[in-house]
Amino acid sequence: MIIDWLTGTAFQVAGAGTTWAELLGFVTGGLNVWLVARQKIANWPIGIANVLLLLLLFWTAGLYADAGLQVVYVALGCYGWWHWLFGGERRSRLLVSRTGRREWLVLLVVGVLLTGGLWALLDRATDSTVPLPDALTTVLSLLATYGQTRKRVESWWLWIAADLIYIPLYAYKGLHLTAVLYLVFLALCVLGLRAWRADLRRIDRPTPVPPGPAPVTA
Repeated sequence: MIIDWLTGTAFQVAGAGTTWAELLGFVTGGLNVWLVARQKIANWPIGIANVLLLLLLFWTAGLYADAGLQVVYVALGCYGWWHWLFGGERRSRLLVSRTGRREWLVLLVVGVLLTGGLWALLDRATDSTVPLPDALTTVLSLLATYGQTRKRVESWWLWIAADLIYIPLYAYKGLHLTAVLYLVFLALCVLGLRAWRADLRRIDRPTPVPPGPAPVTA
């Protein structure tokens, strides 16, 4: 079966087995973030394939919140795919934008409530050994993905915060290749942030007005 092959050992890293799912997740994950940074629409189907691989990987590692998060990512991936194509003015391609104050407030409230609720659920209903970091990274990733679907430049800061927690968390759980992948993600997120901010500056730059008298309006 394909699941048996994906959960089989591809090679050893630091004495721990690395599965084919983790290896393929490494490749598709890195490609996905690179495509997002370049605002390529192909990031969405690649990203959907990536999260399906990670769902299998995280479930077998006992990271249940992260595993459940991948199901939500599939739905967000489909939404983001559509929104990048038709979410701009007059159903045009979406442009990079900033997160407004009201939107930040909503994200903060939702983030705190979700983190607290998920932390309690994981602590009481599962055998998770890392309920708080699992809950926190799950919520940060959800909020970052929401921002990504709407091309909010600040979504990169949320990804950076999540990656800084993910890297030691995955190393602790023995997912060494995935920890390295998230180190690559961190570097790509910094590059993506710079690229999107540069694009935003181009959008915000006023159109130069040619010299001469103002046009006469009727």
